[in-house]
Amino acid sequence: MKKIVLTLSVLFAFSGLAFADGNAFTPLNFNDTSYGAAGSSNTVVNTISDTEATGNGNIQNAIQQLENAQNDIRNELLNLKTKYADVDAQYKLVKSERAALNKQVRAVEKRIKEIDKAKDRIKKNMI
Repeated sequence: MKKIVLTLSVLFAFSGLAFADGNAFTPLNFNDTSYGAAGSSNTVVNTISDTEATGNGNIQNAIQQLENAQNDIRNELLNLKTKYADVDAQYKLVKSERAALNKQVRAVEKRIKEIDKAKDRIKKNMI
């Protein structure tokens, strides 16, 4: 999913740069009736084709969709970081509790061994 979004964003970013200043070649429309005829007035007509206007809108829509997707992913990242911080805090708490309990277990086992040794010494002294 991330690769697709990244690929599309790169594609749209560079396609916008490629068509930034429009078509490099603008064909001239020479009609036989108006071009070269003696006494006729030459008029220049500048029109933007429907495909150019639609293409720009599509590119802008694509950029907007990519920005929205990027914002959604950033929000998801923030949620995941928050979850991670919570789990990490719980992990550290459990880890410290585990270490404290381990120390207590060792201390109790040590006391039990000492009591066993004391019992053995007392038994030897009784005989």
